[in-house]
Amino acid sequence: MQRSNQDQGSTRGAWSTSDRPHWSYSQVSQFLRCPLQYYFDRVVKLPKPFISSGLALGSVVHQTLAEVHRSIQRGRVLELDQVRACLLQAWGDMENRQPIQFRDDEGGPKLVEQATALLELYVKEPVPECVVAVEEPLLVPLFNSRGEALEMPLLAIPDLITRDAGELTVREFKTSGRRFGELEAEASLQASCYAHAVQDRYDEQPRVRYTVLVKTKTPQIQHLETVRNDADVTRLGDIVQAVERAIKAEAFYPVESQMNCSGCAFFKPCRQWQGCPRREANSQQARNQGALARC
Repeated sequence: MQRSNQDQGSTRGAWSTSDRPHWSYSQVSQFLRCPLQYYFDRVVKLPKPFISSGLALGSVVHQTLAEVHRSIQRGRVLELDQVRACLLQAWGDMENRQPIQFRDDEGGPKLVEQATALLELYVKEPVPECVVAVEEPLLVPLFNSRGEALEMPLLAIPDLITRDAGELTVREFKTSGRRFGELEAEASLQASCYAHAVQDRYDEQPRVRYTVLVKTKTPQIQHLETVRNDADVTRLGDIVQAVERAIKAEAFYPVESQMNCSGCAFFKPCRQWQGCPRREANSQQARNQGALARC
């Protein structure tokens, strides 16, 4: 991949996360999943009337795992009752922050019980040898396949970075109702984002390890590993650039599916959507106001 002399080399320490607009995996993946949801969430910024129970559970599990890993980084392994206390605190904060939409067969106590079972299973796993960073914000440049730098950099916040047996590893944690397929790790855009950011920050190509906390009747833990190369990173740049062009063109439309629509906080405005981008809607409103003024 050819870059100019100005672009070559790492940008470690060059930017802070607040210096300039940036891309994130969550932004890009949301647009790829459903452009209209992206529009409601990030362009119009409609308030969310609720958070789905699945997102709530995933969030509190991630918060608890972060505390577990920070304690390990400080040389202290939390006891099981301390892990439970962290989980309950995170759940209480979540309930106070916004309404949670439960499915008919769910409720707060059931989800807390489920999250507890997953965390109890995880803390029985071998402790990482060396915790390098926990949720460290990494702001790095993006390049397309022609070696051109994108206008906005990428902000990546990996769940955990460790060094085990001398090897740098990015660890990502997922809560899921099913086991992941091998292709999900191999094709993951998130893995490309995080591998690129960590390599830029630490000047070392890392492995990416997914730990999937599976919410089956009997909880399971699944581990999947993958690696990324320069072609994966430049493909990431091409994808982000294509998303950027689509957003500028206001190409916002719904992608309707059970996975997308079930639990979506923007279901009602989506059903009211009439295919009119913001710019066209504003122009139509101005024309209507002008017609009224002439009457």
